[in-house]
Amino acid sequence: MPNTEKEKLMDKIVSLCKRRGFIFPGSEIYGGLANSWDFGPLGAELKNNIKQSWWKHFVQNREDMVGLDTAVILNPKVWKASGHIDTFNEPLVECKKCHQRFREDALEQKLCPSCGGKDFTSSRPFNNLFRTFVGPTEDASSLAYLRGETAQGIFINFANVLNTERKTLPFGVAQIGKAFRNEVTPGNFIFRTREFEQMEIEYFIPEPKKDADWKNWFEYWQKEIRVWLENAGLDPKKLHDTEVPEKNRAHYSKRTIDFEYDFPFGQKELCGLAYRTDFDLKNHEQLSGQNLKYKDSQTSKEFWPHVVEPSFGVDRLFLAILLEAYVEDGERVVLKLMPQLAPYKAAVFPLLANKPELVKKAREVFDILKPNFMTAWDDRGNIGKRYYSQDEIGTPWTITCDFQTLEDETVTIRDRDTTKQERVKIADLIQILGDKLLK
Repeated sequence: MPNTEKEKLMDKIVSLCKRRGFIFPGSEIYGGLANSWDFGPLGAELKNNIKQSWWKHFVQNREDMVGLDTAVILNPKVWKASGHIDTFNEPLVECKKCHQRFREDALEQKLCPSCGGKDFTSSRPFNNLFRTFVGPTEDASSLAYLRGETAQGIFINFANVLNTERKTLPFGVAQIGKAFRNEVTPGNFIFRTREFEQMEIEYFIPEPKKDADWKNWFEYWQKEIRVWLENAGLDPKKLHDTEVPEKNRAHYSKRTIDFEYDFPFGQKELCGLAYRTDFDLKNHEQLSGQNLKYKDSQTSKEFWPHVVEPSFGVDRLFLAILLEAYVEDGERVVLKLMPQLAPYKAAVFPLLANKPELVKKAREVFDILKPNFMTAWDDRGNIGKRYYSQDEIGTPWTITCDFQTLEDETVTIRDRDTTKQERVKIADLIQILGDKLLK
């Protein structure tokens, strides 16, 4: 796809998100806040559906996984032990012409994206952690940080999980939550922001006796990530497993793979897989003085488990799923979202909004479906416009009550992707929609 077409696609997605209530600019009534975004009514539903799909697949459907929901503000010693205070840095440069600042590694052809200048200051490290203060005073004794990743909340609760869940290795701990990074160069809509949401797993494995021990688990999770991404509707041809070279890996990682997606603005990271060794538990034990080892029930040997970490960015997945689903079919714009992820599963229409008997019957159908499925009510304009409106927000099935409905208690159900319609009994609707969602 030519660059101009890709740019147009991004513009269309941004416009659709604002127009239809998926994503709004943050603090818009005050002129906005750079790279800050609010998820609207439909965006909140889609985002929640993505998270619920992930949680069900990786936590609820597995015996070897439990979940946590830990605090955003942690004791600052957590970030000292994790290495984030000392190493969580980006190379920052400043354009000498316009004085804008950028990540050095994000500059293309060493040109300033603001003014085209070529002369920059030498790079210096810029720490990504957001600083805050706990309590009434603002001094070194009250300094704290908003978490830069959700993972550390899992590591510092490792002993609590062992004591309450009685898990044996291998097992994982999952968490979904906000993380904050004071990015120098955010951008590309919701792709890179300072406030974002992560879905992370720390999968604890026995202390490897040979490289094959951790590599087998690494390859296992590499396949698992692929399966879920494809189940979410992403084209496998647009997904790329990219080995991250040592110089670009995080300080805790012995091996990292980025799962990259073909966004309109380039092949960029969607999620990642890292082998963190025993770095985190060992460092937290050394700084806290608390025993964070695992005791093997067979040998009584104590050791720090090693960790394989699948990490997903919710916002980036949200964007990739929208891009993948967006289709123009003549005059129709269709979001061909996986039905399980769609904000609304069904919409109910009266054929004519000015006929009270049709509106009443359609309301009865709506009331039947609403407790079982996220269902929309739409009686605006003509029936064709209502179909197109629901297609654009990704509603898989639309249900119309017409004059025949009043005679035989049947309705028409229309498929979003094929536009084909079939006549079904109202009494069968819950079963029919349930079966369709299970496919």
